[in-house]
Amino acid sequence: MALFNMKAVLLCSGLARRMDGQVKPLIKVGGREILYRSMRLLEKHGIQEFTVVVNKRNREEIERFLRDNGFKFEIVVNDAPERGNGYSLYLAKEKVSGKFVLAMGDHVFGEEFVRKAVRGTGLICDRNPRFIDPDEATKVKVDEGRVAEIGKKLEDFDCFDTGFFILDESIFDSAEKLVMEAETVELSDVVRKAKPQVTFVDGELWMDVDTPKDVRKAEEALFRESGKGRGDGFVSRHFNRKISTRVSMALAGKVEPNHATLLSFVSGVLSTVLLLFSIPLAGVLYQLSSILDGVDGEIARVTMNTSRIGGVIDSILDRIVDFLFLSILAVLTLSTKVEFFVAFLAVFGTIMVSYISERYKGEFSEGFYGRFSVFIPGKRDERIFIIMLFCLLYPALGTFYLFLSLAVLTNLRIFEMLFRLIKSEMYISGIDIS
Repeated sequence: MALFNMKAVLLCSGLARRMDGQVKPLIKVGGREILYRSMRLLEKHGIQEFTVVVNKRNREEIERFLRDNGFKFEIVVNDAPERGNGYSLYLAKEKVSGKFVLAMGDHVFGEEFVRKAVRGTGLICDRNPRFIDPDEATKVKVDEGRVAEIGKKLEDFDCFDTGFFILDESIFDSAEKLVMEAETVELSDVVRKAKPQVTFVDGELWMDVDTPKDVRKAEEALFRESGKGRGDGFVSRHFNRKISTRVSMALAGKVEPNHATLLSFVSGVLSTVLLLFSIPLAGVLYQLSSILDGVDGEIARVTMNTSRIGGVIDSILDRIVDFLFLSILAVLTLSTKVEFFVAFLAVFGTIMVSYISERYKGEFSEGFYGRFSVFIPGKRDERIFIIMLFCLLYPALGTFYLFLSLAVLTNLRIFEMLFRLIKSEMYISGIDIS
């Protein structure tokens, strides 16, 4: 559900003393500026207007960045950033009304975190943080669903402050009272006084980027989380992604996703050519192309440079490589009609497993595996890994058993996928199939 008419306040007035004076919100993490990442994720949920609180030193650079990237924004200048980020929030008082998002401009947030957080209320907290140093994070004690106490040195606490809030204009009453009483007002002071509600978003990606080490740590986290989740097969989850994410980290910001797509395609085509000279080596190169096939998507998701056309082209090129490799392998190694018929079933099943998944995604705008669980293996990463193993055993073990295995697995998977679809359609139609 989009949060139309809600604005966001982003606090970017810190002095970045531990980053050698760099403009922290504009530091690139995974090929994209921290501020760009947060604002684009918020835009996906209907938030189109931003109030950005800056200091005198970084105003010009941040304002130019926001303008060049087409954001709809207002700038508020904090002339005294040493007064704290609670004071920065207070300065945005006249710029927002009603419900609004408040986020730290030096925090990296994952897409799933933002999706859940924007549906919350008050301070967004994490009871099970996976990406931070707990000793450095701000702790929160919760009582009856509201903040009871907050601070980095709390010994008795329930969760961690993520630096993300869904507030309303009443927060400024607490901020104003504190600003009138004290020279320095931190956001934790405002939260302690206002005692907002707490919403838990546990285990998702969020990080405070304070040091160069944090930048590297945040990049690693972003790439680890950049897989397809349930869309990945067993081999991708436990093998391919461990390699592809490292390649993606090295290439992010230097190589466009479509270049990575081309690299995977070329390596796949070369593997089919190599079949003419060495089937075992061809199998290894085919597996390498499968690993590289994950790089384009990882770079696209982390750098927020995804493209529908790019996804379609990637899928088409994958089908071309799969068809060529299996067809040439069959021609080179099989001889009887029965063997060729089994190879035909294997190629048919290979193409159809992918076709059903892509056709469903095109029709419903969501991944097939995001909705349905399929237990019979046969996804592309799993098929290619099996193919590589059989190729490495060639000629000691003929390829007929490879094609037989693929034919059985892929066609059984087709039937299971169709069963899931038919069962779902019957459920929607109110037909009892229990």
